[in-house]
Amino acid sequence: MLYPQRFTQFTREHADSVAALLCGLLLFLGWFALHLGALGLAFLLLPAAYVIGGYESAREGLTTLFKEKELDVDLLMIVAAIGAASLGLWRGEYHLIIDGAILILIFAISGALEGYAMARTERSIRSLMSLTPDRARVWHQGREEEVSISQLKVGDEIVVKPGELIPTDGIILSGYSTLNQAAITGESLPVEKTIGAEVFAGTLNGYGALQIKVHKPAQSSLIVRVIRLVEQAQTEAPPSQEFIDRFEKGYAKVIVVAGILLATLPPFLWGWDWETTIYRALTFLVVASPCALMAAIMPTLLSGIANGARQGILFKNGAQLEKIGKVRAIAFDKTGTLTTGQVQVFQVFPASEYTQKDVLKAASSVESSSEHPIGKAIVQAAGDLDWVGAIQVQAIPGQGIVGIAQEQQVIVGNAVFVQQHVTNLPEELRQMAQSLEQQGKTVVWVAKNPIPLANRGGEVMGVIAIADEVRAQAAATITRLKKLGIEQIVMLTGDNEETAHSVAKAVGIDRVYAQLLPEDKLDVIRRLQQQYQTVAMVGDGINDAPALAQASVGIAMGISGSDVALETADIVLMADRLEKIAVAMHLGRRSQAIVKQNIVVALGFIMLLLVGNFLGNINLPIGVIGHEGSTVLVTLSGLRLLK
Repeated sequence: MLYPQRFTQFTREHADSVAALLCGLLLFLGWFALHLGALGLAFLLLPAAYVIGGYESAREGLTTLFKEKELDVDLLMIVAAIGAASLGLWRGEYHLIIDGAILILIFAISGALEGYAMARTERSIRSLMSLTPDRARVWHQGREEEVSISQLKVGDEIVVKPGELIPTDGIILSGYSTLNQAAITGESLPVEKTIGAEVFAGTLNGYGALQIKVHKPAQSSLIVRVIRLVEQAQTEAPPSQEFIDRFEKGYAKVIVVAGILLATLPPFLWGWDWETTIYRALTFLVVASPCALMAAIMPTLLSGIANGARQGILFKNGAQLEKIGKVRAIAFDKTGTLTTGQVQVFQVFPASEYTQKDVLKAASSVESSSEHPIGKAIVQAAGDLDWVGAIQVQAIPGQGIVGIAQEQQVIVGNAVFVQQHVTNLPEELRQMAQSLEQQGKTVVWVAKNPIPLANRGGEVMGVIAIADEVRAQAAATITRLKKLGIEQIVMLTGDNEETAHSVAKAVGIDRVYAQLLPEDKLDVIRRLQQQYQTVAMVGDGINDAPALAQASVGIAMGISGSDVALETADIVLMADRLEKIAVAMHLGRRSQAIVKQNIVVALGFIMLLLVGNFLGNINLPIGVIGHEGSTVLVTLSGLRLLK
């Protein structure tokens, strides 16, 4: 039973190819029977060729006609083929039946080739779905238990042995290994991972055994989000494709009306005989159909999306691949984008009546509830200090965070934010903060307020200097973008002027907007759009989400980016590699160039075939070959982006 099952599966997956093959075989046998004079056999074989080769096109065409009340090119092809066969039977010129069958065959071959091309693109993307195993080893009560991925819960501890795929996102509890993350992030080299590092589902473990704690539901893992976004990208049509789709509906109606006029008027106007008239009308239906024009865009854009996915660039839809190639200005967030976001506490400077431990304990009590890199750095620096988590914690994006710990309100944030809650900022700390900021450090102020809260009745406990490392590839990326012709590159940050200008100078950005709230970043993007139209925004945090949504193209950092940023952005850099922005822009520009080439080729072929038809220099099979050949040509042209 194994072989019949395999044959059934093969025919299901390659139905278009099988139909084209059978159609060709029946056509050849029918043609051979005609030449032998076996008309009965020929009239059995040739209709079978029509049915097998044209079934799918007829089904799609009739579905569109009856359900959507629209005409499409599939139905036009079938009408032309049946018309040729009818004319052949009426005139007793059986070569016309062969011509109609050749039309069906070439159309079936074209469909099979297009299906193969599109399947190749989709396979490149859908291969992501096979990256995660179905089961995981959970460490439970001192022994391993194998469970389904769907049964994993937050807090479970799983064991991954050397050479195995990581089943879900998690944090390493014990062990050391190198992980191949190429399938997720596009990184070519394995990455070293040890205790405390985050690992991602679908990545391949190297030589070390790992014990991993599940820190998010399996359905929220990075690879699942990627698959979901890829599926969304495949179903959403970009504006150019939507325009072509609308154009096809009106164009098909025009072709039908023109075909009817061409089939009825020439005998009265120019004295054509009816056979020639109908034959030319049928050929007109074939050569004027916009199949090549319909195939000019989506294969190209899907190939670009697949190419980007292999390089760690996730386009959420084809519209963004179009837009990224048109970007004239680009805005960068600072922390976590131009910098690594792997910030560390550089030094703690307490006020006179407090110690460094007091400042760290107070700051950690509220920052333990924060996802911001600075907050994580402060909590990490607090280490084993005996601090108590705060309640009623509220983060104010771009300013700071407040909460209640040990019956006091704790305020952590920039100087302007903290000053809203305290009487004054100590002069010695103010001078120290200014000096640190001039060195490129980020300064976080820590204060407390008694309860019941008095307006500006709090006092400053100290300041924490945070150091953030500029990404190694940031300067080269900015240089590359300038060479690509980007007219304006700016940096947007909620940080202070001194720190912002220090980072901007290091990476080669001349225009800086500092001390911005999320709504301020939004306003800057709007102003840039008024001047440059197509503007990209690159960010990673919750406070970047409004600007990412407003930008023509929002680009998020895939690893360090918050969930809100990832959901809001249009493009995700899976490995947080800034140099991929230039790659994405190159893909976008190349895709636009190929689309334009394809449209020119498609329209050129249509015009050439129409002229040839009216001059009477082409017959139906030649018209079919020219029409379908141009369709296959532009489809294969679009697949160039897979390389």
